[in-house]
Amino acid sequence: MTRFFRTLLKVVAVAFVAAVATADTVPPKPAPNWKLMDVDGHEVRFEQFKGKVVVIDFWATWCAPCRAELPGYIALQDKYRGDGLVIVGISVDRLGPKVVKKFIADHGMNYQVVMGDDEVQEAFGGMDGIPTTFIIDRAGNIRDRKTGAAEAGAYEAVVRKYLEK
Repeated sequence: MTRFFRTLLKVVAVAFVAAVATADTVPPKPAPNWKLMDVDGHEVRFEQFKGKVVVIDFWATWCAPCRAELPGYIALQDKYRGDGLVIVGISVDRLGPKVVKKFIADHGMNYQVVMGDDEVQEAFGGMDGIPTTFIIDRAGNIRDRKTGAAEAGAYEAVVRKYLEK
């Protein structure tokens, strides 16, 4: 075995061990207990989703990566609703619910959408950008956070891991 391949093997092994260690040893963090208004002015509370796996997606109508993820979230909600998956889009649009409501209808969004505020963003630890998405397990703990768009199939595998627990 050449020195190059031994070095490459070590790098891959270290990366694998690090990935496995962080996936299983990062302690879960309790999700914030938020309450926000949906686009029709009805109050939605996190506690409504107790016992469910909840995907919280901070997004905006004008955000291209957010828009790119919509078909994947729509498909996930359809596929796993019966298994206890709830997707909640938290819109950070500043133009208000009227714009968001139209966007929801135009794009066939089949999951709960609420209007976010600075307080809920801070409760989740602040946003480095959007989309920022969290997976909350059935016990109400944040188990995953991603910033930026992800390929739908890869993200489905992450979500499925928590549905199966």
